Amino acid sequence: MSGWGAAVLPGFSTDNEALHYCYDAESLRVEPWGPNALRIRASRRPGKDKFPSEDWALSVPPSKTTPRVDLQEDHATITNGSIKASISLYGKLMIVNVESGTVLLEEYVRHRRDKSDPKCSALDVEGRDFDPTRGGDYHLTMRFESLDPDEKIFGMGQYQTGLLNLKGQDLELAQRNSQASVPFMVSSRGYGLLWNQPAVGRAVFGVNIMSFEAYQTQHLDYWVVAGESPAELVQAYARVSGTVPMMPEYGLGYWQSKCRYMTQEEVLKVAREYHERKLPIDVLVIDFFHWLKQGDFAFDAGLWPNPAELVKQCAEMGMQLMVSVWPTMQKDNEHYPRALQSGYLVQQHRGLRTLMDFRAECGIVDFTNPEAREFVWDLCKKNYYDHGFKIFWLDEAEPEFSVYHFDNVRLWSGNQISAGNAYPRDFVRTFYEGMTNAGQDQVVNLIRCAWAGSQKYGALVWSGDTASSFGSFRDQVAAGLNMGMAGIPWWTSDIGGFHGGDGSSPAFQELLARWFFFGAFSPVFRMHGDRENGTAGSTVGSVQGSGGDNEVWSFGPQVYEVCVKYLRLRELLREYIRGLMKEAHEKGSPIIRPMFYEFPQDEQCWQRSCESQYMFGSKYLVAPVMTAGAGGRSVYLPNGSKWQRADETSGEGQGEPLEGGQRVEVNAPWMESNPLFARVS
Repeated sequence: MSGWGAAVLPGFSTDNEALHYCYDAESLRVEPWGPNALRIRASRRPGKDKFPSEDWALSVPPSKTTPRVDLQEDHATITNGSIKASISLYGKLMIVNVESGTVLLEEYVRHRRDKSDPKCSALDVEGRDFDPTRGGDYHLTMRFESLDPDEKIFGMGQYQTGLLNLKGQDLELAQRNSQASVPFMVSSRGYGLLWNQPAVGRAVFGVNIMSFEAYQTQHLDYWVVAGESPAELVQAYARVSGTVPMMPEYGLGYWQSKCRYMTQEEVLKVAREYHERKLPIDVLVIDFFHWLKQGDFAFDAGLWPNPAELVKQCAEMGMQLMVSVWPTMQKDNEHYPRALQSGYLVQQHRGLRTLMDFRAECGIVDFTNPEAREFVWDLCKKNYYDHGFKIFWLDEAEPEFSVYHFDNVRLWSGNQISAGNAYPRDFVRTFYEGMTNAGQDQVVNLIRCAWAGSQKYGALVWSGDTASSFGSFRDQVAAGLNMGMAGIPWWTSDIGGFHGGDGSSPAFQELLARWFFFGAFSPVFRMHGDRENGTAGSTVGSVQGSGGDNEVWSFGPQVYEVCVKYLRLRELLREYIRGLMKEAHEKGSPIIRPMFYEFPQDEQCWQRSCESQYMFGSKYLVAPVMTAGAGGRSVYLPNGSKWQRADETSGEGQGEPLEGGQRVEVNAPWMESNPLFARVS
């Protein structure tokens, strides 16, 4: 670089661990973060603490690698295994796969400062755009070229779009009831990217520009990895963000739930019925309003006189109990004054101190505050855990709670950066840390939303209060598959949908039977819903009814036969499912997998025509029928393997093996069967 005068020396430097770049008010840092991966951060903050200390989702220390940094007059590069980043004289970043030479990511930059750039333009658009906001933070936009309009993108969490491939979609990066923002994506072009920003924002996967936004943040932070297959990318992400614990044995079987069991005796009645019918069941769920007031974190003693005895009796019948916990706290609850005085509640800039009004005016516990986490766990330990409850349903409460109105709330950190996304992670973290400190090493927490890294806290995400319709059913298949690709392998849905299901309706009975098959081949097999059949449900001692019956015998004899068949099949597959859970724990592998995950060399498996079928592990091809009145469907059998129609009473393949690489029409009336194939070679 001797040809440059000192006054215009390029802003490249290295500390032998990272590549640094400085121009105008911005600092950029690119460093290795695990094999074949880089972490990129940018900041406009002055001084030595340019980059905040939080690693956010990147909470697992990466394995050590030695990068190669090369500083030139007009650019600089950093290479870490098969990935290389280059920075131009004026700060444009490009990321390349070293082995193939493929450009994986290129910042979308359109200005005239660098006339040597072929994309020099008078538009004056920056790839990294920091727009100051009130209070000293920034509205951040990160723009990349869309290098291939046919690129396919997967992951990013759970969205109710029914589309697996996210290319062309505009996604809100925020939590809502039935929406979970988990911003890790996998590209068909051989890279994975984590948008490591726990802020409300937006991701747009356009055919011209791919962009990510954080509406309020202090710096840019993302992680990118290069790999040869989707499995390699997902597993690399798991190594830096964490994996799920090992699923306990009770998580492998069937979970029974409904809108609400009202009393201790009602739960025992259901448990005894399953036991007497000799139906396999692992978990019974006690949902909301078993308390007197929100924020009690305890049972209403009048309706639940002896929770410990209830746990004991159900355990003797082979069943575990799960209990629901909400983050809401009524203003007239006995714990509210202490929570308010101690700063344990989400704060509000303006207006009344009411963040939720559902059956009472409530505040919301701020689980980003470690002291608030300890406060709530102490109450739950005393009133739930010490009675024998070891599985928790952590419900972020009713519609759109987690998204907040992020311009009007403050969390413990003193700003709004995590108002949209980090909150669910910290809610589940409360119970994970409490239970691990109490000696449990297999922790399961059912939770409505999650963020990147939630998996390591035992987060089992369910898809929220979905509708009882075939359209909603179709949405859940794509939602569950993309959650797995986003690093959340434990996932489930409300079998039959949550609202609108009338158990006496033939149309709903068909839907429930089809969805029950999907539930049997989901990571966790769980029945739930607010049913409209039969009576309106008991309202004894409560402001909230319990909904209609929702047990497998509640929908007529034909549905019952279907349910019993899949209950027993799930039980026969217990050893196989245990192996899948071990793989998820050790490698981060999803339980349910898009077809391309197992067959990346088969181009057909990447197409939209294969989005509605999936692999349950490496052996079973599952193709739910998701159209009312359909007597079957078309199924693509991937190339390179042979397949047999699976016997639904044994799980084993039967009949003449079929060659892969072809599409077959499968006859499967809902009362008889569903399209299920076993891979035999």
